[in-house]
Amino acid sequence: MKSKKGSLFERIANRITCWTGSGPAFGIAALIVIAWALCGPLFHYSETWQLVINTGTTIITFLMVFLIQKSQNKESKAMQLKLNELIAASRHTSNRLVDIEDLTEEELDTLHKFYAKLSDVAEEDEDIHRSHSIDEALKQEAEKVKRDHL
Repeated sequence: MKSKKGSLFERIANRITCWTGSGPAFGIAALIVIAWALCGPLFHYSETWQLVINTGTTIITFLMVFLIQKSQNKESKAMQLKLNELIAASRHTSNRLVDIEDLTEEELDTLHKFYAKLSDVAEEDEDIHRSHSIDEALKQEAEKVKRDHL
């Protein structure tokens, strides 16, 4: 299902991202810094000499931030899709978790509390291989509250 298509920007960005993460790219960057440092005495450590490295690194850093963010977004989306597939394929999971990355921070905190309860239920169970669900944890919690009030 791999697609070789994509925008020109995406193809270029993917190539640059792969290349800049390589050993040769690091080696070239290190050589540039070494060459710049060795040129210091030749240029009497002038402001222009300093400005060359500062400007160069600032421009490269500025552009790389966008490439790294694009790469992170793509990786994150791919990971979410893989997790969604696992959730949807398993009969023991709740499909309500598909696309939870679209929830607000507050909603995620609430969901985290449910999973903390689920963890508590699992810890109380002597069978470590038994699967639990959020619905089961809520049902057991409701039954416990009901028993406590009787």
